[in-house]
Amino acid sequence: MSFARCNSYYNATIKQETYYPSLEGELDVDVVIIGAGFTGVATALELAERGVKVAVVEANKVGWGATGRNGGQVTGSLSGDNAMVKQLRNCIGHDAEEFVWNLRWRGHEIIKKRVEKYQIDCDLKFGHLHTAYKPAHMAEMQTTYEEGLRRGMGDELTLLSKADIPDYLDTPLYHGGLLNRRNMHLHSVNLCIGEARAAEAYGALIFEGSQVLDISDDKRVTVTTDKGRITANCAVLAGNAYHRLARHKLRGMLFPASLGNCATVRLDPQLAKQLNPHDLAVYDSRFVLDYYRMTADNRLMFGGGTNYSGRDSKNVAAELRPAIERTFPRLKGVEIEFDWTGMAGIVVNRIPQLGKVSEHLFYCQGYSGHGVATSHIMGEIMSQAVQGQLEEFDLFAQMKQIRLPVGDWLGNQGMALGMLYYRMMEHFR
Repeated sequence: MSFARCNSYYNATIKQETYYPSLEGELDVDVVIIGAGFTGVATALELAERGVKVAVVEANKVGWGATGRNGGQVTGSLSGDNAMVKQLRNCIGHDAEEFVWNLRWRGHEIIKKRVEKYQIDCDLKFGHLHTAYKPAHMAEMQTTYEEGLRRGMGDELTLLSKADIPDYLDTPLYHGGLLNRRNMHLHSVNLCIGEARAAEAYGALIFEGSQVLDISDDKRVTVTTDKGRITANCAVLAGNAYHRLARHKLRGMLFPASLGNCATVRLDPQLAKQLNPHDLAVYDSRFVLDYYRMTADNRLMFGGGTNYSGRDSKNVAAELRPAIERTFPRLKGVEIEFDWTGMAGIVVNRIPQLGKVSEHLFYCQGYSGHGVATSHIMGEIMSQAVQGQLEEFDLFAQMKQIRLPVGDWLGNQGMALGMLYYRMMEHFR
């Protein structure tokens, strides 16, 4: 397995690269975490802050997987929210709606506090625009806006008409939108590395280039790599779509979907300002949507066209260019300097999956394309769970998940067919 980072804008602009050692020899810790993406690092930092002796084992580099390949948007769009509310009503009754609403913004607060506390240089900016691709999509924006007003977000939300859009984006595409000033965007890899360094400062041990080959769970759990072994009171699987561990328990629950992203060459600052005057992150209202924002050095970062086959796209730049030029006609022919793919973990009902493989082996996965904020929330919940505080963990662990009784390939084809159905239904929205 290659330890090299992919050809992304994020990796080309890392503030301080990581050079953690590979695991060698034997260690004994309280908690071992497998995977050094947002979930693993966020959980490790939460534990290290509390004085827990924790080790993180990563097959590649910190932030190598989906954490370093996303669009960098931190939004309150919680995947599976309606399904969550329905199931939570059975556990906590009328408090379900309040719990899910607060969950939407919990990751934002965690990230903001960490960036401030540890002075993490990750280009954190505020402002997001959810755009209406069709006039009929404005009804959903109106409903979300009214709920936000009821819940005290009046100063942070603005409902935009089609006539308002030119003040925010130089595009002919949209019929209005919802501006949210609480939502954020950032440099994902620099955030993850900053959090890893903060965890390290509290004593967390981090190992890169250390693929886990075996996990045994007896009275304690033992994680084995080719050159080392860690024994712990418990372990957390935090690899999402990038690991193949505990397949006997996790098969059929989560399926990888390839997300394509790219970044243009640096644009003239005046042009960048004309395209996106308020420096907002944006995504549209379709089932299979486009999402984009300006980077700190005036590139357009643009993603979309999710591939649910489980295979990476062959030419991301060529696939995304038509959407870029349709969105911003001024950028026709613009050079694309970076393009990359990443695997998101897609869950059929879109509810994040938390549970146990065995007595001492926890897992946390399945953010369905909304991982930047959700992973930080789950990191907080997982850190509590491994210390015996199971209230929130149990809320998720008890939810009914849809397991497809098929292999990964066939499952991905089913997911692809399902999304084809939603694409077709798009015509009737």
